[in-house]
Amino acid sequence: MEEQIDPHKEVIDRMTDLSMLRLFETYLEGCPQLVLQLYTFLEHGQANFSQYAAIMVSCCAISWSTVDYQVALRKSLPDKNLLSGFCPRFTYLFYKLFTLLSWMLSVVLLLFLNVNIALFLLLFLWFLGILWAFKKQTQFCASISMEFLYRIVVGFILTFTFFNIKGQNTKCPMFCYYIVRVLATGGILVVFWVSPVSIFNSDYFMSISITIGLTLVLGIIFLIVYYGTLHPNRNEETKPDEIDGKAAQRDCRMKYFLME
Repeated sequence: MEEQIDPHKEVIDRMTDLSMLRLFETYLEGCPQLVLQLYTFLEHGQANFSQYAAIMVSCCAISWSTVDYQVALRKSLPDKNLLSGFCPRFTYLFYKLFTLLSWMLSVVLLLFLNVNIALFLLLFLWFLGILWAFKKQTQFCASISMEFLYRIVVGFILTFTFFNIKGQNTKCPMFCYYIVRVLATGGILVVFWVSPVSIFNSDYFMSISITIGLTLVLGIIFLIVYYGTLHPNRNEETKPDEIDGKAAQRDCRMKYFLME
């Protein structure tokens, strides 16, 4: 006897798959575009309202794609609590938004200092992200080639934000990730204070440095608030942590996410 398919559940599953694809598309297209926007803005030192708006829209779009995916994913998993309510969603959004903006500004500053060093850093972080995906032995695709592509994309996302690739306990990896992020950001700022770029005057660079530091601190504060008090699974102490990602079920439908 064939198992009856729930049309409503199937629609939710499809929407979750589409949300994941939008997440990939947003990061692959939006992050390089945002770097270019910030580079142009800092190079000229002046910007009109439309340029400010374009930068903020790009940041918000990239950050919101992760919120949208989290909401859709939890709807598709009946054993998980929903990410509902204004406060949890926007706290999560601000955590992603501020940490992303801080890192993007840091990367752009490094581009002004030396393009080769900046590209090497990004490629190195991308490579580490891919290695992490292979180490976790993700199984979200039906074919080896698609799984390889999936891990490459996940590695790219890890270059800009933390992303739980397998739904396992990630408190330690997330802690290490943001320790490295803080050290890298601080290192870039120190290098610029020691060897300032000629196109920046001291007052202008001071404002950029404060913006980078402030957004990073705010992002980490929102991260702590979200996972400490607002995370849907905060009261489920007996279950595996599901920070920022997918469920840890072996036979979950997400095991072969891209099988079609």
